[in-house]
Amino acid sequence: MSKTEADDLKKIDINFLKKHGCLKGGISGKLTWTNSHSYEKSHVDIEISLFGEKRLRLRYVQIDQTTGKKKDLKYEIPITNTSCRYGGKREWFICPWYRNDIYCGKRVRVLYKKGDYFACRHCHTLTYSSKNLSGRSKKRGMITSLPELEKGLAEIKRVSYRGKLTKRYVRYLNNEAKFWSSWENELRHLR
Repeated sequence: MSKTEADDLKKIDINFLKKHGCLKGGISGKLTWTNSHSYEKSHVDIEISLFGEKRLRLRYVQIDQTTGKKKDLKYEIPITNTSCRYGGKREWFICPWYRNDIYCGKRVRVLYKKGDYFACRHCHTLTYSSKNLSGRSKKRGMITSLPELEKGLAEIKRVSYRGKLTKRYVRYLNNEAKFWSSWENELRHLR
């Protein structure tokens, strides 16, 4: 029995919430997903609470696939933080799921929705599509796409510092070389 791939599921990423200023507390709003195949939209109402322990409150309607009945779901996900080595704090969700009657409680960055509830990938026994690649597909899977390559170039602020190439620029150059060599290999196989 193969595992479900996490790449296609709805997810809540704590870094996304932090980047958009949602972790300040007293914030409420909607997270919306669009299905790439049918263009259907779905959403989850969220609220960040700072009263006592920091929590993410979720509220949404789930339609049972077998009976077609609607279920109103409301639950909270604790948020914690850890200190970073050079200052600042890193935010984490605490997985609220019980698996085999054992509370998970792992600190995780991303929660995935499989079935009715959001939980960590370990509780939902999820995998990533890149783990399922093999052979030539695996080699191609390690190579970045052209949009990712362009995004990497856009993120570079400096090419060199004190006469040396920056690590980010060297990483970009390596990815670019892999990208072009993968295209050359594909062209050889097509001939």
